[in-house]
Amino acid sequence: MTSVWTATAQLPQYDALRADARADVVVIGGGWIGLTTALLLAEDGASVVLVEAGRLATRTSGNTTGKVTSQHSAIYADLLDRHGPTKARLYADANQAAVDQVDELAQRHGIDCELIRTPAFVYSAEDDKTVRREAEVAASLGLPARFVQNPQIGPAAVAAARFDDQVQLHPARYLGGVADALTRAGGRIFENTRAVGVDEKSEGVEVQTEDGPIVRADHAVLTTLLPFGLTGAFFARTRPNQSHGIAVRLPVEAPVGMAISLDSPVRSTRPWPGGGPNGLIVVGGDHEVGSVEDTAAIYQSLIDWVGSTWNFHPEPEYRWSAHDYSTPDLLPYVGRSSGSKATFVATGMRKWGLSNGTVAAGIIRDLVAGRDNPAADLYDAGRIGDVHAVAKLVKDNLKVGKDFTTGHLSRVLHGGVDHLEVGQGGLFTLGGKTVGAYRDPDGKLHTVNPTCTHVGCALAWNNADTTWDCNCHGSRFSPDGEVLDGPATKPLDRHTP
Repeated sequence: MTSVWTATAQLPQYDALRADARADVVVIGGGWIGLTTALLLAEDGASVVLVEAGRLATRTSGNTTGKVTSQHSAIYADLLDRHGPTKARLYADANQAAVDQVDELAQRHGIDCELIRTPAFVYSAEDDKTVRREAEVAASLGLPARFVQNPQIGPAAVAAARFDDQVQLHPARYLGGVADALTRAGGRIFENTRAVGVDEKSEGVEVQTEDGPIVRADHAVLTTLLPFGLTGAFFARTRPNQSHGIAVRLPVEAPVGMAISLDSPVRSTRPWPGGGPNGLIVVGGDHEVGSVEDTAAIYQSLIDWVGSTWNFHPEPEYRWSAHDYSTPDLLPYVGRSSGSKATFVATGMRKWGLSNGTVAAGIIRDLVAGRDNPAADLYDAGRIGDVHAVAKLVKDNLKVGKDFTTGHLSRVLHGGVDHLEVGQGGLFTLGGKTVGAYRDPDGKLHTVNPTCTHVGCALAWNNADTTWDCNCHGSRFSPDGEVLDGPATKPLDRHTP
């Protein structure tokens, strides 16, 4: 499946790294955070090499809703209650400044990315008290927020917290423009170059790549959704959550503004300019990666919701999914990796990575340069968190342990792989072993060892996205075992029948 954004962007292409390279900073990951960080560093005078395992902006960053906003669902009342007014205001200030920074970067570099200033709403069809408090707290923190009753946003709503002067854009086109700006600033980009390890040396870092070349630098920045391997134990300090999206054309003009429901199931919407005045993006169906095998039913639930809301039978032109990581205390991890002097990380954006990722890029640029950044302590990657955060980490890791020990027992399908039809996949017993099998549209059978190469957790088949997904830490693999998303860096072993 291809997102509406990657399908409608002509992204620049770059060669793979063929020989060793040297730079002040090596950035690993060519998504929103990696490209923004690399550009800010280059504009700050650093020599930068960026390596991307596949193509730029084609994984999570190219599969977002394209919302750049300080409105992160109903977060500010929770931040105030858990972290106090000073930290809540820091978060608010940083993310609203990021909205403005994205607009400024697009204008300064002449990036044509359908950028529009527009309001963002978090709404409810029944709970006006929670929405009112969110609006009041956000306004008290200096955000352009206010409480509105009966907002005309398409779906039924009794109340909403409205945030004015936010940004929606075409994320893939924006990142293509950022990549162009980076190369003009002297940065070097290498695609199809998978980094598999970072070694800290007395004089800096060495980044090993899958095909052999090494990048040596004073600093390394990991922006790979989740730091790969066992780096900083971030895999045990976050949880992976996946959402699904569709692009449709309504029978009427799409509602103005971006919106997300407070009620469950969560539905996030925004206009789709490429679909004309009736174009609409809808995202929802949140679940932990690898916990749902029939993801086709989730896409259908989004289609049904659009149909019931606007009273017609929609036929999506695009459908896609993406995942991100959440932290137990609502705040991203950004800064030096635990126990490291020269390696920086950015992860745990809670699906608000276009604004939070821009904040992260500024923090890392300033840390590399030895400057203070007002949000650095708030986002500190080495923090443990409050008692609530620790309790959630314990609960999450107990769940991971259970999944690790129960493995594939409840997922193996009856019957043999010979009966597997085109487009179908799943777990089977073959020669006394559990194998993962998928028959592609050409009728070819792909069989792999369905065990994650990260720490050995059992994988689940995702029928709509045709991927092998790890519920433990969020790694995802193609039907023939290639790594799509880490923290895994090695492909699955292929099974020979």
